[in-house]
Amino acid sequence: MTPPPGWYRDPSYPLVERWWDGTVWTDHRRQIEVPQQPSPQPESPGGGGSGRAKAVALTVAGAVLVASIVTGAVLLRRDDDSGNAVAQTPPTTPSRTDTPAPSASTSQPSADDPSLVVDQLNGITLPLLDGWVRPKYVAEDDVVMTTPGTYDCPGDPGLCRHGRVISRTVTANDEKSPKALAEQDIEDAANSAYDRDLVNSRPYRGIKSHQQLKAGSAAVAGRAGYFVRWKVRTGVGPGGYVESLAFPSSVGSESLVIVRFAFDAGPDGPPLTDMDKITEGIRPMGDTDTGGGVGSSIGPSK
Repeated sequence: MTPPPGWYRDPSYPLVERWWDGTVWTDHRRQIEVPQQPSPQPESPGGGGSGRAKAVALTVAGAVLVASIVTGAVLLRRDDDSGNAVAQTPPTTPSRTDTPAPSASTSQPSADDPSLVVDQLNGITLPLLDGWVRPKYVAEDDVVMTTPGTYDCPGDPGLCRHGRVISRTVTANDEKSPKALAEQDIEDAANSAYDRDLVNSRPYRGIKSHQQLKAGSAAVAGRAGYFVRWKVRTGVGPGGYVESLAFPSSVGSESLVIVRFAFDAGPDGPPLTDMDKITEGIRPMGDTDTGGGVGSSIGPSK
């Protein structure tokens, strides 16, 4: 069976840990946190201290030996850049370290507040507004929330949703400017939502035109970000609204994060104001006071 998502020793570089999302290795890595061992106790006259020291040493040696054995079936995943198959070796359960593990997925609720969605990899939480639910049976990667239920797509056969929010780390390019990244991403965000899906179907018969509604700076989780919002007209159906919101992550290497919004237009789509409410409610993990939003003062991006 495939191990659950979590931090495991990187099979290509065992001196660090790498995030396994339950299917493939991601690009997220961190230093291994070695648990502190108790200080050796003085040897008692009967030799009990020496025995305890030997037991601790054998336990540590055994743990290291087990952690170093990384085996498993070789999985093939699609290389996003070239389309070629790349061999991926999943971790086996014994290779997991004793460091605290993150939640099972990036969309698990906060233990303290069930109205939040936690994006563990990007170090943020997003508010789960009324009319939104955690994703279930969603094929697209990195979806953190959707509107409840599905409907028959008006174009090619399939099931569509009236609203989706996606959060992902940008690792495919070296862009450091949130403004430039948002402006580059918006077209791909629109095409992914309303042109062609993952199986190359056209649930809305493609995008016929688009109109930029607004763009500008936004304070997101205490960081200086930027957003671009389009309205798109589709071949069939009411069309929709898409937004690309870019800002620096507050964890790890502080790579840029993209949050994409895709809302159907028309009476069945979620209110457009939800885009701003979700943006204003994004927080760094563990910090309920650092917010922001469109029109907020922009602080230093560090």
